[in-house]
Amino acid sequence: MIGTIESYTEDTQTGVIKSEEQFFEFHIKEWSEPVAPIIDAEVLFEGEEGIATMVTLIGSYLEHEEPVKSRKIAIALALFPLTGAFGGQRWYLGYTKVAIFQTIFTIVTIGFGLLWPMVDGFLLYSGALSVDKQGRPLK
Repeated sequence: MIGTIESYTEDTQTGVIKSEEQFFEFHIKEWSEPVAPIIDAEVLFEGEEGIATMVTLIGSYLEHEEPVKSRKIAIALALFPLTGAFGGQRWYLGYTKVAIFQTIFTIVTIGFGLLWPMVDGFLLYSGALSVDKQGRPLK
């Protein structure tokens, strides 16, 4: 199964993974990576009766400094009117809460949200927005 780490407590060495509106608990002994679990990271795991086993990170989350997402793609998504107005650049970078808010704002203001993607495009171009949700730099 594929899911997202919702929480992890270092003291108890336990965490929770959310997958398709279901929650699975895991213990660090089921964690197969050399780094500690990262909240909001996508994982691959075996899940049964609310317990996750064989938990593995998906993607390049092991190397936090290794760029995975492209700045050029994020800028293009921001400046293209349809994707930019609905937060395409934020969805792409993993900032889902901001993207949802931007989408709602654009709908409620009947398109006034088109200023927001231009600001995001400038922030991306200038380097002020230079990392994805996982803290990795953009390519």
